[in-house]
Amino acid sequence: MNAISNWIDRFCYKHPRFYIQHLMLIIIVGQIIVFLLDMFSSGGSGCSNLISFAPYYILHGQVWRIVTFVFVPINSSPILLIISLYFYFFIGRILEREWGVVKFTVFILLGAVLNIIIGFVLYVLFPSVSPAVTASMHYVFLSMFFAFATLFPNMQVLLFFIIPIKIKWLAWIDAAMFAYTIIASLVQRDFVGAIVPLIAILNYFIFFWPTIRDSFRRMKYRTSRQTIHFKHAANQARQNQQQRGYLHKCAVCGKTDTDYPDMEFRYCSKCNGYYCYCPEHINNHIHID
Repeated sequence: MNAISNWIDRFCYKHPRFYIQHLMLIIIVGQIIVFLLDMFSSGGSGCSNLISFAPYYILHGQVWRIVTFVFVPINSSPILLIISLYFYFFIGRILEREWGVVKFTVFILLGAVLNIIIGFVLYVLFPSVSPAVTASMHYVFLSMFFAFATLFPNMQVLLFFIIPIKIKWLAWIDAAMFAYTIIASLVQRDFVGAIVPLIAILNYFIFFWPTIRDSFRRMKYRTSRQTIHFKHAANQARQNQQQRGYLHKCAVCGKTDTDYPDMEFRYCSKCNGYYCYCPEHINNHIHID
């Protein structure tokens, strides 16, 4: 996957004119127009039904559905649709400025293509399962949101225009809901429902695999380093016991395990060194830099 990510970077560098100008604006405006047309159509979704992704109709001549499904509204509620589209337009413009218009275009197109592929695969393997729900902009927008949260985790937004919250917490909530959907599908033995979401946002993992890999490596390094530190602290404590007659001594009040044999002493991982504290001061002391 790292090789694919590198290839995409080289492709964007070598093809500076491969982009769609104002791509997010086109998608957002298109979804609003289709939503308005649905409101005045019979059944409330007449226009969406004509342009949504449907492999059967595509294979029988309605090839426009391969492209037009991106304009099917991601929400049926007017208020939620407006809030969602405004939010995705906001983060889309920031990603476009951060990456450049070429890389952003590739990201969106790759997400759409992956949804199309999984839709046709489902149609061939499971004809009874409607793949229309897989080829939509929902998962493309979700992968875009995860990309934004990865690049700007500490950016603060107003949830419902009222509650200030950092992007990373919204992303973790979405990730938890995403994982719940997959786990619930596996429990119900709906393997199609478990695989589809992962494939549909595969573009996120392709673009950010180096970042995800490096994050896991740093976590592993910090964990191993902390383990080594505490092993060293234990060895130092044993030396103290041999030299001073006690094993643990609180760095604040001076209590030792010799004077208080039933007291539980702990070491602070935030202090720069190997400092031991009694229960009273383990959470009530100034960290030593």
